[in-house]
Formats: sequence, C-alpha cells, structure tokens
Amino acid sequence: MAGERFADFRIEQLCTGRAATDPLTAGLHAVALRACAAEPSQRHPDARALSHAWHPSSASGLGAVPVPIRWDVPDWELARLRQVLEPRVYLGADDLGWIVGTEGREVPALPEVVSPHGHGICSSGSAGTPKIILSTTPAVRLEAFDAPFAELWMPVPRPQDILVLAPMYHVNAFATLYGMLAGDRLTVLEKFDAGLAVDLIERHHLTTFTATPTMLSRMGRLPGVEDRDLSSLRWILQGAAPMPPSVVDMWVKLIGAERIIMSYGMTEGLGLTMLRCDEWLTHRGSVGRPRTGTDIRIVDAAGDPVPPGEAGQIYLRSEDSGGSTYLGDVPQLEATPDGFRTVGDVGYLDEEGYLYLIDRRDDLIISGGANVFPAEVEKALMEHPKVTDVVVIGLRDPEWGRRVHAIIEPTDQAAPPTAQEIIAYAKERLTPYKVPKTIELVEAIPRSEATKVNRGRLREAREG
Repeated sequence: MAGERFADFRIEQLCTGRAATDPLTAGLHAVALRACAAEPSQRHPDARALSHAWHPSSASGLGAVPVPIRWDVPDWELARLRQVLEPRVYLGADDLGWIVGTEGREVPALPEVVSPHGHGICSSGSAGTPKIILSTTPAVRLEAFDAPFAELWMPVPRPQDILVLAPMYHVNAFATLYGMLAGDRLTVLEKFDAGLAVDLIERHHLTTFTATPTMLSRMGRLPGVEDRDLSSLRWILQGAAPMPPSVVDMWVKLIGAERIIMSYGMTEGLGLTMLRCDEWLTHRGSVGRPRTGTDIRIVDAAGDPVPPGEAGQIYLRSEDSGGSTYLGDVPQLEATPDGFRTVGDVGYLDEEGYLYLIDRRDDLIISGGANVFPAEVEKALMEHPKVTDVVVIGLRDPEWGRRVHAIIEPTDQAAPPTAQEIIAYAKERLTPYKVPKTIELVEAIPRSEATKVNRGRLREAREG
C-alpha cells in the first residue's frame, strides 16, 4: 500500500501491481482548474466537461459541468458516453503530461460564470444504454451541500476527516468533494478493501464515512474487528439499500446506535429520508422519515394514493433539491402534475410516516403468477451465518415462468452451505412462493466498485 497526500486529499492505494496512471492517483484534481483556465477558448456557459477526476470548483468556476467517469472505462463504452455527452472538454490519462506542465502558468482573470448544472453522473438504462444523470441544481455552493447530515441530531465538529470508500465517479463519493470547500479532509481508497478501511480509521483517526450495506457487512465481519479502535468515528452514513438486521446489530455493537444514520435517496436527487439507528431499533427495516423538505406519496398502479401499510410506487418531491434530468436515449422519470417523481422504487409508509423500501419495480420477479421482490429474499438469506453476500434473480422456467434463483457467496469457501440448508433456512423466514427454487454458489458476487450488481447481466450469463 502507498499513501499520497495532496493538500486536503489523501489517496490510499493498494499494492495492485499496476502503475498509478489513473488521474485520481496522479492528482489530476489538483491541476484541473489551472489547465482549463489556461485555455479560455474551451469555456462555455453550458459546457459539459467529461473527466476521470475533477474537483467541482474547478469546473463550476469555469461554467462547466463536471462528469466523472471510471478511470478504467473500456474504450467502446467511453466512446458511447462521449457521443451522448458531446463534451467541450475531455481530460483523461493521456492529458496528464501537459496538465502538469501548466502548473507554473499565471491564471488569467476570467469573468464569473455559474454552471446551470452542479454535476453529471454516468449510469445506464435498463437495456444498458448510456445515460448521464444531470443535476438541475446550479453550481453554487450551498451550506446544505456540505453540512453533515448528522447535524440533524447532534453537533459535528469541523473540519471532518472523511473516509471515501466508494469510487469518485459515484455520487456519494463525488459529493464529499463539496465538503472540501468547507475545509473537510478526505482520505480516498483507490479501491474498496474492508481491511484497509479499518486500518485507515485507526491510523488517521477518521471521523466519518458513507457506506453500502455490503461494505459494512464486509468490514463488520473482519476477524478481530471488535478489538479495533473505531472510537474516532463520530458518525457514519449508510445508503444504497436497506440494511440487513444482522449488519445493523453488528455495527451497533461496534460503535453504538447513536453514531449510525441510515438514508434513502438516489443520484437523481428527488428527495431524502433518514433516521438514526436508535430510531431504527423501534422501526426495524425502515429507511426513515422525510428530511430536507421532502414529501412522499405512495401510489398504486392507477396512480392513486394508497393508505399507510399498503405497498405501492414511491414518488418524491423536494423543495430543497432541483432534481435532475437524463441525457441519452432513455425515457425521463415518471412525474405527476404537482411535481412528484419516481425512479421506480416500491415501498410503503407506516402510520408514523416512516418509509419502508421493498425493492425496485424493474427487479420484480413474477413466479407462478406471484410477485417476488429480490431484496426481500436477499435480506432473509443474508442473516444466514454461512452467507457473506447474495443476489437473487429470476430465471426462465417452464413451470413457473420465472423461478427464484439465489446466487450466494459463502462466508467460508472451504465449508459452504448446501442448497438444502439454504432452502430450509429460507422456508423458516419467507412465504413458500418466495423461497429460492435453485441455489448457486460462487467465489465472489460480481459487484462494481460501488458494490452495485447488474442483475440483467447475471440473468443473461445463465440463460444464454
């Protein structure tokens, strides 16, 4: 492992054996502003800048929109992204030489230009079509952007020492760059590694991080983690998916319920729900109540609101978020006349206004005419002590239409659970039609650096 420090930005690199040629490790973020300021002909009030790593102030100060991408994106995928985005400025690994060469140049005086979009995040449509999620909030620094969520419950000393676990092209990691404008210090993992993350918390006395349930599960299952010094952590934020109860209980023992905050939101910025873990303990499974000016509406297939306790599609509206729009050959988000929008998630509200997330509508498995949400099955199977990760998909089946199929990464490869063991365990926790009919063991679930999984590709690989 090697560590590099650029002002308030520390790169922690695993010994992967490859040269540090990606712009993040090489420090492109530190010189992007100079490089672009030296080329005023490239500036445009609505220019979009495609870059592997870019501090937001570097782009927005020029009226450009930063769109970070994977440093190792394949050429064919990069070409499709550039076709969708049509960037006026593109910076990649081949530009490092001349960018570094601009360091000594005098930066010319430039008029202030406010970008109409704070950033863009690369994604893909349901068919793998390139998609850019373009924020419609202007690139103006707002206190709400760099204020810690934990301040809703307790004082948070500044500056914070933030551990960045996700890749910088993911919105949760990219958003930490705004914290730098308020003086926060970042320690960035080149690649997520549970052991390294815990090491860094101890070594640098880091105070916070944002993580997915998969990341927290892997960190919490490390041998001897209960004896590690995590006392510097003032609070942590969990998002991306509801936390399995066993992972919640694990982290309550490690750092205490008052330091854990859970949230539900999306890259599109439609709204936000949150709750602290001591609330979660009395509302187990919830992803919180509306925050930051968010309104929630749960509707049925006809678009009519449903009562508390009844599942439907989640629509959000927020007075504090400008939301987003899509670039690319993909449909825009479904919206109501009064400003509620949805990304297709399904859930319900209880009588107290707490939201419970069931799954994505597009992930629904219809098996034998019954609806099965993979997240519910995954949540149940993750409680098994021999399961460290699981993904559930629906595979074509002549009898059921789609059968529930569980892909499992065992905790111990030398002593994996049997299919009969997993199915018997599931039968104790799920209604019969939700129980997986087939089980597959793998060495590792193929997740992205942000720990996301592509269910479509998993299905295609198994159905041909």
